[in-house]
Amino acid sequence: MNIRQYNSKRHLNASKIAKKNNKRKSTCKDEKVLCILYYISTADRESENNKRTMENKFEELVGKLNISPLSVDILQQISLILKEQDRECLCSFVHKSFDLLLVVERWVWKVLSSHYYDKWINDEYYQDFFYTVTSFNKNLIFNNHNVTVDTKGSLLFCVSIDQITDIFTKLDRSTDVNNPFINIISLWLDNHSHFLYDNPQYNIPPVIDYIGRHIAIKYFMSKQYKLYLTELRQPHLIQSVFTAKFLFYIKTCSFYLFAYTYLSIKSSNYPYTADEMISYLSEDYLEIVHVHSYNVMSWNKELLGCIAHFVGLIWGCCWWDGQQRTQLKILFPKEQIACDHVEDLIRIIAHTPFYKRTKSVRSNDETILMDTTLMILFVIVQTQNINWLFRSNTTIRDTIISVSETALNDEVCLCGYCLLGEALGDDLRKDLKIADNISDYFFYMIQEAWNNSSNKYKQIPIEHLLKDFQILSKNDSIQQRTASSSKLPLFIEMSDQHPIVYDIIWALSFNHDIQQQLRSNSLFMSKLSRLAPQCHNEQMRKSTHGILWNLEINHQRRSISQNTNQNTFHIMISYSHQEKDLCKQLYNELTKNGYRVWIDFDQMHGNIMDAMAQAIDQSEIIIICMSGHYQQSNYCRAEAHYAFQRQRQIVPVLMQKHYKPDGWLLFLIGQLLYVDFTKYEFVRAMEMLSKELKAIHTADINIIPVQPKQDIDVVPHPKVTITSPKISSLSTSSSNIIEWTSTQVHDWLLEQDLVQMPRLLNHCDGRSLVYLLKYMDVSQPEQILSLLQEDSLRLINQNISLIELSRFHSMMHQQK
Repeated sequence: MNIRQYNSKRHLNASKIAKKNNKRKSTCKDEKVLCILYYISTADRESENNKRTMENKFEELVGKLNISPLSVDILQQISLILKEQDRECLCSFVHKSFDLLLVVERWVWKVLSSHYYDKWINDEYYQDFFYTVTSFNKNLIFNNHNVTVDTKGSLLFCVSIDQITDIFTKLDRSTDVNNPFINIISLWLDNHSHFLYDNPQYNIPPVIDYIGRHIAIKYFMSKQYKLYLTELRQPHLIQSVFTAKFLFYIKTCSFYLFAYTYLSIKSSNYPYTADEMISYLSEDYLEIVHVHSYNVMSWNKELLGCIAHFVGLIWGCCWWDGQQRTQLKILFPKEQIACDHVEDLIRIIAHTPFYKRTKSVRSNDETILMDTTLMILFVIVQTQNINWLFRSNTTIRDTIISVSETALNDEVCLCGYCLLGEALGDDLRKDLKIADNISDYFFYMIQEAWNNSSNKYKQIPIEHLLKDFQILSKNDSIQQRTASSSKLPLFIEMSDQHPIVYDIIWALSFNHDIQQQLRSNSLFMSKLSRLAPQCHNEQMRKSTHGILWNLEINHQRRSISQNTNQNTFHIMISYSHQEKDLCKQLYNELTKNGYRVWIDFDQMHGNIMDAMAQAIDQSEIIIICMSGHYQQSNYCRAEAHYAFQRQRQIVPVLMQKHYKPDGWLLFLIGQLLYVDFTKYEFVRAMEMLSKELKAIHTADINIIPVQPKQDIDVVPHPKVTITSPKISSLSTSSSNIIEWTSTQVHDWLLEQDLVQMPRLLNHCDGRSLVYLLKYMDVSQPEQILSLLQEDSLRLINQNISLIELSRFHSMMHQQK
């Protein structure tokens, strides 16, 4: 046998041995798997047997609750079973033992309302049992969404009005301010409040209405409640202040009223108006928050709970039925009071342990404090015109960003991001690099809610998410993120069930990339074309007209009637209806001075886009009334853009104190000087505006005053011939490009039917244009494209069109 044969044989033997070993290993592995499966099966059987034994034991114990005298051992064993129901088995336990649990809940209410409660109230076994049942109920409210709302409500509210009356009578007669009975009742009512807030769709049973009205009339409007608020205004409170009775009034009653208000606004049964409640609370509220915002590091858990629920009650009053009315004017009669209060609230939520202790559900006081405080701030931003404070104060901005990005509770994060979206300008959001985070967070929640059969993300309804995103969708950075993330199809898919989506898509359609994505969706385009003339929902019809309008890029080519060339109106006032009163005053003054003025007082109906275009085409000068509302309005944005495209003379005026235009509006007005109607008295501001108008319109004209238009329901405007010269743009008559002004450059670019370049090169004169051409000729094309792409995204929030750039390059060489 040679070496090769020997090695071959040895290799063959080794191979056989390896196969035998592998077979043994495989056999051992199979045996292990079988053993594991056996043990799992055995464990499952044992678990099922234990469950059946436990359920049988529970049934036996519950059956003994009404035996007199009751052994405390029965209460201990029931408590032990309830404590063992963790999140995984709670749902199954409730479904299988619902009738038994109902017996337990009713027994508790019966004992709490009995005339012999003093015999057991100090018994530690009874107390432990009541605390165990309240803890079980709280876990049922928060930790299991597989149990229906009706099932939870049936267990929580199985108490009669007579029993509640007896309980309140005992509470009122108690002379011990630390009576354990008060603590127990407070915990049960707190569970009611948690449930009612978490399930606003729940139909209020009569007993809840009774409890809510009783608390409002008997405790909330009492001298005792005000006395406790006065105590709470002191800066350094010792522990003994927070008695069981004190906490019942300030924490439990405030919480219950907030939750009851959250539901009862759907009916007319509420005993007080929001204005009455705010007037009653405002002075104490502002002082309490102010005083304790400076010692937040020394708060104990009792003070935390009192302030969290007191702030919640104020928020409930300020956001009555989801609308802000006159309550904020009562709470903040002066702007400085609102500003001071914002800084107080920020000092509170800036305390890191608070927002780091937030939970995914609204089950602890830290989470409630963060949620209600941010909601108060959000209401203030929407109503008080102090966005400038949020933009200028870095501490406020950084605190809200930290809370939004750190808190575990989605509602807290959602509110923080909405607050940033409402208060900060688009440019500032870009600088802080938070726009993408905000967008992605909303996209995730909306997608999850849409895919969920309940149309909720956790406990947040999709309607709330879409309403909040509707505000954000007005911002250029959010629009661009939507385009780059390819989220438009998601919104299109939701449009049939949620009409608000059409307004969102209208806002998004101001973005160039979104426009391209919409045009490529032929089915949705056909749908829009059908809806525009036929839809019965007026807001939806306006939105569909607006989307289609934005997709018609070349509005410069729009046909204009013959009389339009003679400019029927000297001035058109473009404004948001929130500034209607001041604009009405402006209109009256202009018409008194002889100008023919077009203004929409009654909010047009029908195809408002065509009516708007006709008004602009028939006017020489467009006065843009700048404000936050104007910048956030899709309609106003379309109106201003069309005036810009038609090369109308634009005169901006400032209508909102502290407002500074940014984003699309800043780009549109460029370096134009504006008249500030918030800085000067109206008469002085009108003098300044008149000078500006005369500088544009200097000819001696025969102006006939016009009366306010009575019917603005999209009918052709009367054609009135007046002897007024047109306002002509500067001509690019000079053949030497280097001598062109920025206006001549802008006019020339528009004459070439370029869309992006007039906006991108808005402030460039002829010399700048020549330098740009030279740079394009000597540099690498990739480098030029990259640099112009950066400028285009930064300045006009669009990707640069390679075709338009090529046309511009070619036309520049021809002109040169």
